[in-house]
Amino acid sequence: MINNFYNINAESFYNDTVNVDLSLLYEIFIPLLKPNGHIIDAGCGSGRDSLYFLKQGFEVSAFDASESLVQKASELTGIDVELNTFDCFKASSLADGIWACASLLHVASNLLPASFANLSRSLRDGGYLYCSFKYGVSDVERGGRYFTNADEKRLNDFIDGSDFNVVKSWITDDARPDRQDEKWLNAILIKGDRNGA
Repeated sequence: MINNFYNINAESFYNDTVNVDLSLLYEIFIPLLKPNGHIIDAGCGSGRDSLYFLKQGFEVSAFDASESLVQKASELTGIDVELNTFDCFKASSLADGIWACASLLHVASNLLPASFANLSRSLRDGGYLYCSFKYGVSDVERGGRYFTNADEKRLNDFIDGSDFNVVKSWITDDARPDRQDEKWLNAILIKGDRNGA
C-alpha cells in the first residue's frame, strides 16, 4: 500500500523534500488568505510547508496518512500533526485555505471526488484550496507508489458536483533539480463561485 511505501521510505522521502523551495507557489496562495488565518496542510509529508506557514503567522492544522511522516512532520513543526486521510479528516474549525501540494495525486481517481467533497467541509465559504498533480490523464503505479495524474479537464471532472470551482490553473516544471523534465498541473480552487459567494 501507499502508506507502507512512505513508512518504509520516510527518511529518504523526508530528506528529498524537506528543503525543496516552493516560494513561487506560496506567493500565489498566501495573498488569497487573510493574515494569520487558518491553513490545513492536507497530506503534509515532511511538514515543510506547514513550517513555512507557521513562520508567516498562520494557524496550521496538518495531517498525513503515513505514521512515520506524521512523526517527522510533528518534530519539524512543533505541532501535533494528525494521522488521517483525505476522505476522513475533519477540521476542528473551518479553514481559510487548504494546501494539498503533491498529495491528492496519491488518491485513486475514483475516490478523488469524495476526497474533494470531504475537504470542502473543512473550508469556509469563499476559502481557497491549492492542489497539484503530475500532468497527464492516466493512473500509474511506479516504484511502489500510486499516482493519479490530471490535466485541466480531469481536474474539473474530479471536482464536478463538489462546492469547488477552479479559479486558476497553470503548469510548472518539477521544483527538484533532478526532475525538471516532469510537468505539474497546479490549481487554485474556491469554495463557492469565483466571486467568493
